[in-house]
Amino acid sequence: MKATGIVRRIDDLGRVVIPKEIRRTMRIREGDPLEIYTDKEGGVIFKKYSLMGGLSDFAGQMCETLNKTTGQIAVITDRDACIAVAGTARRELADKRVSGELEQIMEGRQIYQFKEGDTPIALCEDGQKYFIATAAPVLSEGDVLGCVLFAGTDSDMTSSETDYKLLQTIAGFLGKHMEA
Repeated sequence: MKATGIVRRIDDLGRVVIPKEIRRTMRIREGDPLEIYTDKEGGVIFKKYSLMGGLSDFAGQMCETLNKTTGQIAVITDRDACIAVAGTARRELADKRVSGELEQIMEGRQIYQFKEGDTPIALCEDGQKYFIATAAPVLSEGDVLGCVLFAGTDSDMTSSETDYKLLQTIAGFLGKHMEA
């Protein structure tokens, strides 16, 4: 655990305010669910809860299938990070934070498709190597849970109508799966 040096008091309703700097750094938004843990030393730990994070094994199998079928780098994210990756970039992309641009695609609730001549959109926050070819947000009961996407490097960016429809189908399936 890392100390921040910030001290907050509990109010009469048992609430604690998480400082804005920490919320911004950890990408905690209003309405985001948090899990509460305790440790042996009496510490209380808040952790962002990810519905998609519970699907990591299933998401990994889905990515493997997409990769074998299409030959492309397949990625499934939650709202903050890559939770499953299949293809040549597995080690480089696994558990990496998504870029702000990808967050905007998810929040826009629209499928993104790279077109020749467009400026490529980085997949990860720190990455200049992998870009988004096609991306479909996963929606469940109107909430954005994550994204299913194909990625590539600057030299091998391809996106077809088949990719578009395939990711649309997978995102819809995952969204319905999360409702059950």
